[in-house]
Amino acid sequence: YNGIVTHGFVQAEDGEKMSKSLGNVISPMEVCEKFGADILRIWVASSDYADDPSFGWNLFTANSDSYRKLRNTMRYLLGALDGFDEKDRVAYKDMPGLERWVLHRLAELDELVTKAYHAYDFKKAFHELMNFCVVDLSAVYFDIRKDSLYCDAPSSVRRRAARTVMDEVFNRLTIWFAPVMVYTCEEAWEQRHPGKGSVHLQQFPETPAEWLDAGLAAKWDAVFKVRKAVTEALEVERREKRIGSSLEASVAVTIADADVLKAFSGEDAAEIFITSDAKLGTGGEAGAITVSSTRVPGDWIKCARSWKYFAPSSADPAFPDITPRDAAAVREYRGS
Repeated sequence: YNGIVTHGFVQAEDGEKMSKSLGNVISPMEVCEKFGADILRIWVASSDYADDPSFGWNLFTANSDSYRKLRNTMRYLLGALDGFDEKDRVAYKDMPGLERWVLHRLAELDELVTKAYHAYDFKKAFHELMNFCVVDLSAVYFDIRKDSLYCDAPSSVRRRAARTVMDEVFNRLTIWFAPVMVYTCEEAWEQRHPGKGSVHLQQFPETPAEWLDAGLAAKWDAVFKVRKAVTEALEVERREKRIGSSLEASVAVTIADADVLKAFSGEDAAEIFITSDAKLGTGGEAGAITVSSTRVPGDWIKCARSWKYFAPSSADPAFPDITPRDAAAVREYRGS
């Protein structure tokens, strides 16, 4: 053997040894029949085998919740990539900053996950990938880009770049997760790449060196710090029933740190905050981020397509009930 991996003594959920006399024995086949084999494999991958791992129904219920989140991520990506063609692909140099940040995170994950698998550290590999799906993708990237995917014109560079990145994300996630979720990843891969062989025969993809960009990561760390402050302020507005959706809000953000304010250069703050309007300014005590929120102006109307609020004076006369961006998209769809 080139290497041997051993694990601790598998014990019951309460720390007791498993014994027929105690009536606490759970067969792996029981787990597979109730939850599926991939849930059992997630339990293995998320356990610290250097210690004595616990084996119990509550753990499998928690693992099934993790599995549901990961399966939903793959399902969302498959839906977003429906009809995606190579002619729609956008080169790295032409991508918006948010897309390049996601590629930076993929480059970081490539190094972390590859090293973890080589070291048989399945728990670290699974944790890093899970965190990326739940935090970076679902809570941030998908949340921000949902509007673009649904409402931008098909020719939009922003929308095409988002789908280009999602294609890279999907391919890597299915290959990286395949050693753990063998059946789910095979199913997802076959759906996206029919007739192109099993996911388990794919090599880990090479990652372009240009994707790793520490300066870009620092910029977006600053942006997301402000976004977090805005999100928290909007949650207060919701609880107080002053707004329903964040799109009903117009926010003004005062940022003390000039470098943090500079991070928003070239970015649409309202798009990042998921509001209909946003203004940024500098001032305040060192390190402070101050957010004030009000409802959008009373004469603004709600777009019938994107649900964003906008000034009616800016509307396309042919489409008075939707934003100019949405009007342009409709014109493109209609070929006019």
